[in-house]
Amino acid sequence: MRAGVAPDHQHTKAITDLFARIEAQPGFSYALGLEVGVDVTHEQLLQRHDAVVYATGASADRRLGVPGEDLPGNTTATAVVAWYNGHPDHVATPIDLDAERTVVVGNGNVALDVARVLLSDPAQLARTDIADHALEALRTSRLRCVELVARRGPAQAAFTVPELVGLLHHPDVDVVVPQRDLLDGDDVKSRLLREGTTAEPVEGRRHVLLRFLAAPVEVLGERAVTGVRLARTRLETDVDGTVRAMPTGELDDVATTSVLRSVGYRSTPVPGVPFDPVAHRIPNVGGRVLDAAGGALLPRTYVVGWAKRGPTGFIGTNKSCSLETVNHLLADVALGRLDHESVLGAPGRSVRGQDLVGLDLDAWRRLDAHERVAGREQGRPRRKVVERARMLDVVNGVASAR
Repeated sequence: MRAGVAPDHQHTKAITDLFARIEAQPGFSYALGLEVGVDVTHEQLLQRHDAVVYATGASADRRLGVPGEDLPGNTTATAVVAWYNGHPDHVATPIDLDAERTVVVGNGNVALDVARVLLSDPAQLARTDIADHALEALRTSRLRCVELVARRGPAQAAFTVPELVGLLHHPDVDVVVPQRDLLDGDDVKSRLLREGTTAEPVEGRRHVLLRFLAAPVEVLGERAVTGVRLARTRLETDVDGTVRAMPTGELDDVATTSVLRSVGYRSTPVPGVPFDPVAHRIPNVGGRVLDAAGGALLPRTYVVGWAKRGPTGFIGTNKSCSLETVNHLLADVALGRLDHESVLGAPGRSVRGQDLVGLDLDAWRRLDAHERVAGREQGRPRRKVVERARMLDVVNGVASAR
């Protein structure tokens, strides 16, 4: 919620109020600032706890797999989201705001988020919890067009209807679809685009341009990005109803010095935890982790979310996914499968994680309170501390952090 949700979506970030209620429950604790496989091993976690549940998500972006993808000027939409949200690992991410056009390959919700935020009026963003460095950069941005490239048509677009409606009603940003002949469908997305977009941009207005039936085949440039080459596609429907994009042989070049990829995500391995390199997720049956794909159950080890089933679904999907895993964990408790000889106590004893060195719940609350106070002084939800060293200063009450 802190680093992945757009700053102008404060209603979505309000779910952190629920997190705060969970944090306040007896028996809850944090061990923050630790990396499994670096600061603590899976085996050490199992020694100290009755069970371990992995909720590590899908943190890596899928690659395009085309020539020129590693030229300077390429980055990912996820990195841009982390940049404007103030994630410590992405404060220095190079974001090209000097060009008038940026091309985003992909048309999911993250692609729409990036386009909307990069084109929004900085005066409006200044009322949110956007990171200060991003706000300052956007105030001098020359960007006027974000072009989203989609292999398939409007009906198959990856963005959700609520995200599209929000973009269509954005006061600072127009939505342009030059391919008007593609908007004659009866589906909701085609109808909304038909009624809420124009064929040409209005002079002087920032806009999102949606280009359908196009797939990248090369990022152009020698020492840095100068454009992207797109292959036109046509739609074919398989016998099972799957709609596929097939190349027509026609090519188009789009000039740009900035290409962002937003074509999906994949999980990365956690050291010491089984991982399926083909499916890119932790092998499991109903959330019970297996020692390998199709293998045996790994004792007292569980998984939820995108690390469990792959990068599909939203917050509501993850709630039902977690329910399945927790029900299996509780069933294992009833069957005695979680009994073990802990290094800190007798079999079956509930072992808390305070012996793990890391930042605790009080540390997070001090940082949270500091940011909220700093935000209120400027009429904002919070002003984020984005450097790790300064976060520690705030937590430890160092005077220079105030």
